[in-house]
Amino acid sequence: MQNLIKNRAVVSDDNWRLVRDAEEAFSAQEDVILPLAVYLESNPSARSGRTAVWLAPDHDPAVLGDKLSVLALIAIDFPGFADGRGYSIARLLRERLGFQGELRAVGDVLRDQLSYMAQVGFDAFAVRADRDAAQALQGLNDFSEQYQGTVLQPVPLLKRRVAPVV
Repeated sequence: MQNLIKNRAVVSDDNWRLVRDAEEAFSAQEDVILPLAVYLESNPSARSGRTAVWLAPDHDPAVLGDKLSVLALIAIDFPGFADGRGYSIARLLRERLGFQGELRAVGDVLRDQLSYMAQVGFDAFAVRADRDAAQALQGLNDFSEQYQGTVLQPVPLLKRRVAPVV
């Protein structure tokens, strides 16, 4: 996967291959990120390569159930810049379902979104191929503070404010 930011750094040694089409062939040795339907029908223990899943904006992450504890990576697809449903899925995975593995944003991922994506739990970003990942990385530093509670900072700013000295 090209143009990848992971743990606040641009990486080039990622072996995961995103399988977009259910009919797309992949070998048992490859590390693959499968569409949800393909993943649910697969037998990851029969493969020598690692297996992960990607969720579309209309998927319910709760269908992964007990598989969440064995998944090293979940990718969430952003088919368009204006489609924000992936933010909700990420937050559900982190806060309600307790997912601890890598959470990767894929699809139409741009610099302007990275800070917000990090706040809901993403720690990896597959930036669009026509953009520079090194420049997009700076998007993680666009805002120094968040007013509302987030996955990264659950206590809202109002409750973190220090009382004025009288």
